[in-house]
Amino acid sequence: MEPAQAPEPPEEPPGLQPVVAPKEEKQAQAERRPPKLHALPPNGEAAPTPINLTAEMAECLEIARDHAQRREDRLEAFEDILDSEVGDSDLLRARNIERSTGLRQVYLKFEGGNPTGTQKDRIAFAHAVDALRQGYDCMTLATCGNYGAAVALAAYLSGLECEIVIPERYHSKRIHEMEARGARVHWVQGTYEDAVRISRERAETKGLYDANPGGANEAIQLWAYAEIAYEIYDVLRDAPKAIAVPVSNGTTLAGIYRGFYRLHRRGRTSRMPMFVAGSARQMNPIVDASQKGLEHCQDLRPEAIHETEVNEPLVNWHSIDGDHALYAIRETGGWAEQASDRKMQDVTRMLRRYQGLNVLPASTAGLIALLARHEDAPLASDRYVAVVTGKG
Repeated sequence: MEPAQAPEPPEEPPGLQPVVAPKEEKQAQAERRPPKLHALPPNGEAAPTPINLTAEMAECLEIARDHAQRREDRLEAFEDILDSEVGDSDLLRARNIERSTGLRQVYLKFEGGNPTGTQKDRIAFAHAVDALRQGYDCMTLATCGNYGAAVALAAYLSGLECEIVIPERYHSKRIHEMEARGARVHWVQGTYEDAVRISRERAETKGLYDANPGGANEAIQLWAYAEIAYEIYDVLRDAPKAIAVPVSNGTTLAGIYRGFYRLHRRGRTSRMPMFVAGSARQMNPIVDASQKGLEHCQDLRPEAIHETEVNEPLVNWHSIDGDHALYAIRETGGWAEQASDRKMQDVTRMLRRYQGLNVLPASTAGLIALLARHEDAPLASDRYVAVVTGKG
């Protein structure tokens, strides 16, 4: 069914007006941002394929992006691309990390093999499928970088348009990827949470598909991340003792919990894994609430949040899916730990040196939480999994 036509809005809602910065700040902003590339139209004939595809998948790409095709055919072609390119990421035995830390049977669920190098591709492509199915022409979302790159790619491959909202003080190095794939990027004042609000308002007023966490399409994200649990089970044939996940909004952890819960309820696993969360020091409500023994996440003071190039993917004052993640941690007897920028950089170097993996430093926060507990009190010999992503 075609989405209802929204009333014609003003050209730009108030929240998306150009940021007016003092003269001395404009030069610093210009130096910080990457050069703006030509935005490729969604159906532009000159637009290059942003990832290498087999001949079969290239044919699917032509169909998915061709608006003259039936929607059902475009959807089927794009789902074929999703099945071919997204997920089934590697589960690697980290033997050198085991020797270095004394914790046996450590596995790394490395999401770097996804098209844009992170687990965000899973939910980005799932949202694109849902948007196509519902008859939308454009997706909108807020991002600090990786999610925007993933949705921009998914939108490009599916023939959808994409509008991305980014806080102007963020330091993402992936803006050029978003723009090169045809996304329209809007810089706004305020925090990530403000960007989410503005993107949601834009979805409502302009009739766009809302790909933000916590919105009307939240269930899509949780089920997409549940696939990580199924893939771990496919290799281990049971649940690990614990699974460690870096958290920001908590969506990834909550989705993996949902996957293992479903497996356990169906009798596929002998147990539920303990869920372990790691995030930036004193800048995440999930970790804060878990360590204080709270039943629900409490918002932090926005003025106390300070983003760096390392912690940016993790920090927020309001974790949108925080209560889902907190519930998973509490119900499985798990725990949460903080990680400093220096520690995340140290562990990133350790993974590069010992395992040959080039990972995003922020993605090591879950592994840090797991190893920190083992240092305090040695964990029992079992199987442990930590989710890490490629370098963003």
